[in-house]
Amino acid sequence: MMHVAQRISRLGTETAFEVLVRARALEAQGKNIVHLEIGEPDFDTPPNIIKAAKDALDNGFTHYGPAAGLPDAKQAIADYVNKTRGYDLWKPEEVVFTPGAKPIMFFGMMAVVDEGDEVIYPNPGFPIYESVINYLNAVPVPLPLREDREFSFDVADLEARITPKTRMLILNTPQNPTGGVLTREQLKQIAELCIKHDIIVLSDEIYSQVTYGDFKHTSITEFEGMKERTMILDGFSKTFAMTGWRMGYGLFPEHIAKVVAKLQTNVTSCTSSFSQMAGIEALSDRTLPYVAEFLKEFEHRRNVIVDGLNQIPGFRCHLPHGAFYVFPNIEGTGMTSQEAADFLLYEAGVACLSGTAFGAHGEGFIRFSYANSIDNINEALNRIDTKIRARMK
Repeated sequence: MMHVAQRISRLGTETAFEVLVRARALEAQGKNIVHLEIGEPDFDTPPNIIKAAKDALDNGFTHYGPAAGLPDAKQAIADYVNKTRGYDLWKPEEVVFTPGAKPIMFFGMMAVVDEGDEVIYPNPGFPIYESVINYLNAVPVPLPLREDREFSFDVADLEARITPKTRMLILNTPQNPTGGVLTREQLKQIAELCIKHDIIVLSDEIYSQVTYGDFKHTSITEFEGMKERTMILDGFSKTFAMTGWRMGYGLFPEHIAKVVAKLQTNVTSCTSSFSQMAGIEALSDRTLPYVAEFLKEFEHRRNVIVDGLNQIPGFRCHLPHGAFYVFPNIEGTGMTSQEAADFLLYEAGVACLSGTAFGAHGEGFIRFSYANSIDNINEALNRIDTKIRARMK
């Protein structure tokens, strides 16, 4: 058998895809499954974006492009980020366009984190954060997100975890898996700490445009002194229903952008040219009406699933202010997170994720994605309610 390199043992995975495989296997046996495990909008990509890709193919955008991205695409991203964050900070030279947003996480951390450096990251949080930290032989330092703070954290908790070896802080707002957000005041305090201790920030803003009500996204780069020490991770998948297109981007201090582009040259060469042309169209004002409709529907679904979960015995669910996930507390059911997720999949036919898929501090919770139809959400709620009530008799 071919030898597998030892460093591969340090890589984690994303449990959502493993649960999807198990759910598909049950469907192959004839069972009906409601899929609330995958964080993927169920909407079609807006037609103007699809047309832009087709036109680009017809117009010869089928060749290699620069590693960091086509100049027009980088300009469009810089303009879009400046507009949506309410400032005029970023230049196209500071943009790298990648096939999906995960390379920004991987390349960005590879560019600045050495072995033995400590990286503080949210827990529960997106599992690939910890995976990459471990792969780089850095030291993962979990920062608990607390239910009683609406899945935020006390800045004092953050400061207590900072040591002379702290190299990076990973922020994610709005958050996966909790839907929590960091307020402007919290981010201001975090920025002050990062400047005081000379900490780099990886700011995962992939859900920046998926917020509800009066909660509007704030980027930590808005605060003086933070652009120079921050990497923004963003992309097209969540806002524009483009998960299968694999299109992401990062914004970096210019010298770091060059390093990230060099890493991309070594790994993927570049992002497909016709996809980048579709990305330019996605960021245009012509797409705004579609995004507004997506958000309106997501907000309706959020309200339905939170109201429904809070009527189920043993469940307690906060109203999230961003993203398209709920993270209910299920301790009242008497089950662990994994037991609850397995019970709902095999007994109720509802696929969801254990809170521990997002780290040890996710114990006592499970995650549902409400990127599904109202009919399917209501069906899932009915199944969960029926099976939980029967189990708790």
